[in-house]
Amino acid sequence: MSVPDEEAALLGLAPVAPHRSLTYGPHPDQRVDLYDPAPGTVRGPHVVLVHGGFWRAAYDRTHLSPAAAALAGQGLPVALVEYRRVGAGGGGERTFGDVAAAVAAATGAWWADGAPPDGLVPVLAGHSAGGQLALLTAARAAGPTGRVVAVAPVADLAAAHRLGLSDHAVAALLGDGPGFAARLAAADPVRHPPVGASVTLLHGTDDPEVPPRLSRSFAAAARAAGVPVALRELAGVGHYAPFVPSTAAFRTLLEELRGPGPHTA
Repeated sequence: MSVPDEEAALLGLAPVAPHRSLTYGPHPDQRVDLYDPAPGTVRGPHVVLVHGGFWRAAYDRTHLSPAAAALAGQGLPVALVEYRRVGAGGGGERTFGDVAAAVAAATGAWWADGAPPDGLVPVLAGHSAGGQLALLTAARAAGPTGRVVAVAPVADLAAAHRLGLSDHAVAALLGDGPGFAARLAAADPVRHPPVGASVTLLHGTDDPEVPPRLSRSFAAAARAAGVPVALRELAGVGHYAPFVPSTAAFRTLLEELRGPGPHTA
C-alpha cells in the first residue's frame, strides 16, 4: 500500500459495532466502546485506545473501530475511547480530563473494583492526537501506568504549533490567547514524559501528517528523564497504515501492544 492510499484504506473500512458500551459523563461524546475477545481466547493485555483527528469534532472513534475489533480478534480486550473535542464542547482540560475519566471507566468495567489483578495495568495506546492524549494521561496518572504505545503521536506540542500542523490545530485545542504559553507547557508530552511508565513510539518514516521528528524529540526528552522508551520507525509507512488490519504495520502494532515493551532507556 502506498502512503497516499493509507487514509482511504482506513476510512474505507466498514465500522464495527462494539460488544458493549458505557458512558462516563452526561455529554454524548463521553463514551467508551468495549471490544471483547471470544471467551477463552485472551492472549494479550487489555488495551485502552484513544483515536486521533487533531482533537477536532469532525473526527470520532468510528474510524478505529475496525482496528479495535481486529485486535480483539487477536485476543486483546480493547476499550475504544471517545471524548469531547474542539467544536463540540471539548478542547484543553475538558478533553484531557475526559480521557483520564474514560480510562478509569474502562478499568472499572473490566474489573469490578477498578483495580487490575496482580497490578496488571492496561496498555494505554493512542494514534496521532490520541498519542498526545495517551502520553499526557499517563504522565498525569496518580499511580503506576504500565505501558504506553503511541502511534504517530503529536508528542511535541510546541513543535507541532510552530509547524502549524493541521491548520494550527494546537492553537485551536488550547485557545490561542493570554496564557497560551503556560497551557502549552502544561499539555506538552515532551515537557512531561510519563515517569513510572514505559513508552513505545511507532512512527512511519514517510508520515505526511505528523513529522517523525516529533517522536524523536519526545524520545530524547524521555531518555533524559529516565523513562524507558523505544522509538520504532516504520520504513516507507505513512500516518494511517498501523490501524489498517491488513497491513504489516498493523502486525507491528499488535506485536508492540502484546509487549512487554522497552525495559531500559
